[in-house]
Amino acid sequence: MELSIASTIEFAQVTYCAVAGRPLIADLDLQVGRAELLVMLGRSGSGKTTALKLINGLLFPASGTVWVEGRATRDWDLIRLRRRIGYAIQEVGLLPHLTVARNIALVPELEKWPRDRIRARLDQLLRMLGLAPEEICERYPHQLSGGQKQRVGLARALAVDPPILLMDEPFGALDPLTRAEVQREFKSLQRRLEKTVVFVTHDVHEALVLGTRIALLDSGRLAGTYSREEFLRSRHPEAAAYISALRAS
Repeated sequence: MELSIASTIEFAQVTYCAVAGRPLIADLDLQVGRAELLVMLGRSGSGKTTALKLINGLLFPASGTVWVEGRATRDWDLIRLRRRIGYAIQEVGLLPHLTVARNIALVPELEKWPRDRIRARLDQLLRMLGLAPEEICERYPHQLSGGQKQRVGLARALAVDPPILLMDEPFGALDPLTRAEVQREFKSLQRRLEKTVVFVTHDVHEALVLGTRIALLDSGRLAGTYSREEFLRSRHPEAAAYISALRAS
């Protein structure tokens, strides 16, 4: 089987099992189009983070194939694959002993970018994300607010301009007002950058705000893929439970 022409990422009959043999992902068929922001929505343990790890080669399927840019993940040089993919997570993962500038510059330095190119990229990314380089570059992670850390984490994920971005509950630790602000900024940024994004969340409101489509996972299986309007009309029990919780909030 070959990757669909319109897809950047594709899961083809993918199953992944835990050590004990229980499937964490079962028979997953899912395509992510170029420049699409696909939200994976599901409860804890539904397989969302496992799916992300299958995309960047941290895990490999027990059966089926994960395709990225026309190549099965097993056939990629894993270093090259991961440098085609930005990764942003809830805990941010900034290295505490490095300044903001050094955190963002890590992958460009590994790619042997010249210093002036790295400096220009730092300035571009930080300004794009609403941060003043002259104020923040020499700070350390413990000197940043939660919103600043998330923006710096996103800048690091975008540092070498990867075509694919994986995001695992990236705004989940923020307070509600900061989270809404960062969501708006990210949605605006995505319109300009047109990355292929897979965004994991258990927050239905976030899924509806951000997603081009929503892939609903239920106990490791794909319950369905929906536009925002289709999701709100869905009669699938898991979708209905999310809609009920949304209306009750």
